[in-house]
Amino acid sequence: MPDLSVRIGGLTLANPVMPASGTFGPELGEVFDLDRLGALVTKSVTPEPRRGNPTPRVAETGQGLLNSIGIPGKGIEAWIAYDLPVWRRFAAPLVVSLSAPTASAFAEAARALTVEGVAAIEANISCPNLEADGRAFAAEPGPAAAAIAAMRGATRLPIWAKLSPNTGDAAAVARACEEAGADALVVANTILGLAIDLATLRPALGAGMGGYSGPGFKPIALRLVWQCAQAVRIPVIGCGGIATGQDAVEFLAAGATAVQVGTASFIQPAAMLQVIEGISAFCTARGFSRVSDLTGIALPSLQRIAAE
Repeated sequence: MPDLSVRIGGLTLANPVMPASGTFGPELGEVFDLDRLGALVTKSVTPEPRRGNPTPRVAETGQGLLNSIGIPGKGIEAWIAYDLPVWRRFAAPLVVSLSAPTASAFAEAARALTVEGVAAIEANISCPNLEADGRAFAAEPGPAAAAIAAMRGATRLPIWAKLSPNTGDAAAVARACEEAGADALVVANTILGLAIDLATLRPALGAGMGGYSGPGFKPIALRLVWQCAQAVRIPVIGCGGIATGQDAVEFLAAGATAVQVGTASFIQPAAMLQVIEGISAFCTARGFSRVSDLTGIALPSLQRIAAE
């Protein structure tokens, strides 16, 4: 059996597969053993309670899914009091996704999440920055770095910066996050899209535009991983359209250390287990004794070293 363990900053994961934020909850423990996953990732937690966006919030497309959820929730205090004890029942490392409207709010929330049972914080910097006219933190290097730096000064926990594809230079944002103290990058969040309901001739989502995910997004996410992995030295976690072990291997070869599975779990709740098994089968068939040997194998820099 190949060694599927990977290291992301100071964390060692039993395997490189975990859920994407917002697509997973502890109730899936009734379907399969969640401790078989490399890590557990929560839906985004916000400092204050939120109602979320108007319905409809989800719309299927031919090659994926559009969503505009709006991160409804009870707020961070209630989450720590009522949700965290549920997550503590599992042994797999818990990564808490965090969304906030300002850099200082990111810092305060990160400080509040620095408690027993939380292994890392995934900074959802794709959310609107109220100090920059609502543009996403991850749209530009400066605001992204400000949010990560503020969190770095507030917590000892590892910080994973979740980047957005809705930017002109993802590599520059990646470098800014690394320099600000991020321990890893999650590449990438959903890309903005639109669907029209032909019955009403209006947007299919109540909020209009939404985040596009699923198989149709995979080539874009893979390209972003490829670019970001060559721009930074910290680990990259690939996310976008992963449904099989073969998909995951592509992301690993493009520079990812681990992967997140999202939309596929809506179709097959045990999809993540199938991805783990697929990765293991690929390593066995191709003679890789360690899955970590796959990371970045397709990058030009490693190909030059191999040629020499």
